Amino acid sequence: MSEPNHTRRDFMKTIGFGAAALTVTPVEARVDESSLAVDPEPRYELSPYRFMQFMEPLGTTDGSVSASWDYMNDCWRPDLIDITRQLAPPTVRWGGALSSYYRWREGVGPRDKRVPMYNLVWGGVEPNQVGTREFVEFCRAVDADPFMCVNFESDGRPSWAKNRKGQIRSGDAEEAADWVSYCNDPGNAERRAHGCADPLTIKLWQIGNETSYMKGGWSVEAAAEKTVRFAKAMRKRDPDLKLIGWGDISWDDTRWGTNFWAPGMIELAGEYLDYIAFHHMFNPDAGREKSPLRDIEYRKDPAWTWERLMRAPEVHEDRIRLMRELTDKYDIPLAMTECHFALPGRDRCELLSTWAAGVTYARLLNVHERHGDKLKIATAADFCGTRWQVNAVMIPVPGGRSYLMPVAMVMCLFRHHNGERAVDVTSAPDDLDVTASRTGDRVFLHVVNHNRAQSVATQLAVSGMSISAGKAFEMAGDPFYEVIETEPERIMPQEKDLPADGRWTFPAASVTAVELDVEPA
Repeated sequence: MSEPNHTRRDFMKTIGFGAAALTVTPVEARVDESSLAVDPEPRYELSPYRFMQFMEPLGTTDGSVSASWDYMNDCWRPDLIDITRQLAPPTVRWGGALSSYYRWREGVGPRDKRVPMYNLVWGGVEPNQVGTREFVEFCRAVDADPFMCVNFESDGRPSWAKNRKGQIRSGDAEEAADWVSYCNDPGNAERRAHGCADPLTIKLWQIGNETSYMKGGWSVEAAAEKTVRFAKAMRKRDPDLKLIGWGDISWDDTRWGTNFWAPGMIELAGEYLDYIAFHHMFNPDAGREKSPLRDIEYRKDPAWTWERLMRAPEVHEDRIRLMRELTDKYDIPLAMTECHFALPGRDRCELLSTWAAGVTYARLLNVHERHGDKLKIATAADFCGTRWQVNAVMIPVPGGRSYLMPVAMVMCLFRHHNGERAVDVTSAPDDLDVTASRTGDRVFLHVVNHNRAQSVATQLAVSGMSISAGKAFEMAGDPFYEVIETEPERIMPQEKDLPADGRWTFPAASVTAVELDVEPA
């Protein structure tokens, strides 16, 4: 009975040295005479923050943080720590909608004296046993940079600023600045009185979360003025902070020639900001009366489901391109601090547990890499929970071991086999979605075969270079195999040596990370 857990841990430890993958029925490879060719000239730097995760207590909607914390032993569940170390997120964000009514002082100090809070969006009561210090300890345990989202005067929402029991939930600029001091000031008396002598050191902070989404809420001018006030107060406590301002869509504010806030926020507050934030939770079949991307409809027609899923990268890239068009004339990068599919059936939609979703998410990650010159912070999933299929890590309740969802499997694969700078893909067969990067004399390819039924044979080539050695870390499987707690390891990377002639066949419905050692020809 111990072998499956050992196999899973082995896979996650090495991300590429595992047992054989679950494969589709063999089919004859389609030989594509066009090569998969790369120009090795290094281009823009790729930020590791493209693989961020974010943690938010989701109350009764999803176990989330409550399921992650061992209340009897006052620590994080070891299985969650183990699986997250292998996922290796470079940064983890605390917050989301919760930030708009989160009062940080309720989650610091002795645990037996902490004040519970009503979770106004997600339901239930949060005990605040996990607060700032516990979150930072989690980030340190998994080698991730902590990233905070502040209470930005409840983002202008009256029902969040004061709840029905009369409690004030809005936080002002001084409260945010005090939080910065609590975390980063070596001599902060409040933190030291709580038994934490050393700084917690959090340098990345977001001001505003979905601030523009409320109809009849703040104008961009009002939000920008408040953003400047928060930025000044927070940087007064720590001048080295990296600050993110909100710049996404508004439903009723078009005074800057668009219903996106980005131009106005940059013009009015950009000198105080390091990034502009937006979110993209989307359904590639939005507006269609009939769609397989809902509930369990996908089980009825796999071919139609696959065809509709493969539209997602185009829809996603259109959103990123729009944000680029709005901000390209400004020297400020983009931060997509939340992103995932939002399919009917809420986030419980089982389609998102299938390998087909993993293949699609891998293509979304390639979209992020292709825009890596401008998109410096990004994610493709929520982080952890017990119910929502958009989570990267699932935590079985009660007991069991945490495991990776398909979106996390591909994030893990690409995160571990990824170069420092982007390089161009100059040619590739039609059915292969490819990005490339480089570190020194090693070129990395992220290859997605989005043909559901046929493998693709091609010739690997690096312009002006010889390939001295190479490995492929390949994940392939039945597209509609559903990853579940009992057998999450059935789709695992296989490590394979590339042949000397550079010919390679990518299986149908596969995601592969390729590493090529190159030298001048």
